[in-house]
Amino acid sequence: MSSARKLVVLVSSTVYGIEELLDRIYTLLTAFDYEVWMSHKGTMPVFSNRSAFDNCIKAVEKCDLFLGLITPYYGSGVEPGNISITHQELLKAIELKKPRWLLAHDQVVFARKFLGDLGYKDSDGRGSLKLKTKATSISDLRVIDVYEEAIRQSEPLRDRKGNWVQKFQSYEDAFLFATAQFSRYQEVEAFIHENLSDPAKISSMTRQKGGRGE
Repeated sequence: MSSARKLVVLVSSTVYGIEELLDRIYTLLTAFDYEVWMSHKGTMPVFSNRSAFDNCIKAVEKCDLFLGLITPYYGSGVEPGNISITHQELLKAIELKKPRWLLAHDQVVFARKFLGDLGYKDSDGRGSLKLKTKATSISDLRVIDVYEEAIRQSEPLRDRKGNWVQKFQSYEDAFLFATAQFSRYQEVEAFIHENLSDPAKISSMTRQKGGRGE
């Protein structure tokens, strides 16, 4: 490899219901010689003087690559008026223009389309809806908000960049996407060095207007 250190991939996801998939993705990425930060495997850098939220956001800031999984489960322990940690991790990755790859479960994509067909086309419209206490299709309508952030929905179509989100129905779908995208270690490494090693280029990139879209 041309670099003395491994590229760091942060895997951002809730854990509930997809433990096996996360195990397989961890094994895959380490086999491709990445350093993998994943809370499920206990490999996230954790400092005792920081909250869990601060540790997660700092990991987004420090990682080289961001792999996000948007599942029907929004996350537990969300305080009223706040969004989940995984939601905030994605927002931080977008803000920092991290090279990112995103997967969204078919149930999330379907729920968004179905509610759109009923006239609830955005977060404000969905705000009037309430799920039953033990809803089984998705745990929280805000998982759709996460998906719309990922596809950069709020930006004009022509301005949307970094908005590819791969839908998956099965673990095999998700695993195939991760394999295809991350097996090209040298290509990814070259992309990082080309785009992120020159301070002048980084400054230029951060001044450019980002976009959102589908």
